[in-house]
Amino acid sequence: MSKDVLHYDQMIDKALRNVVRQVLGAVASKGLPGEHHFYITFRTTHPGVKLPIWLREKYGEEMTIVVQHEFSDLLVETKQFAISLGFNGRKERIVVPYKALVSFLDPSVKFGLQFQSARTEHDVGSMVSPEVMVPEEEPSANVINLNAFRIK
Repeated sequence: MSKDVLHYDQMIDKALRNVVRQVLGAVASKGLPGEHHFYITFRTTHPGVKLPIWLREKYGEEMTIVVQHEFSDLLVETKQFAISLGFNGRKERIVVPYKALVSFLDPSVKFGLQFQSARTEHDVGSMVSPEVMVPEEEPSANVINLNAFRIK
């Protein structure tokens, strides 16, 4: 078996994270169109993630945010995005590098992306069961899992 010297998995991962960046960029400039809304799950312990300590304590190592009603000041940059969200009447600013993403879901069109490279071997060994917000609808189609692209 030959070694993947071209690193296709890394190229696909980078391209799919760029999809999230482009979607968020469109929302930042034009707002959320129609019924679109997003569930974005990310690693709270990933380098560069910035969020209030109380949120990290409440949600653990993974957190899912909902970009729908109570968000503002969406700033989309090359390597990260920043957003202000409402949590129990409090507005909090969160910064998330795209490399910290675990998944992206738009249930209005049953589209989702799942990223594996946000987890390291250390993370898998020390994972706890975090409290996260779960979408009402699971995507039955159009979910792209990076493992599906690997041929063994």
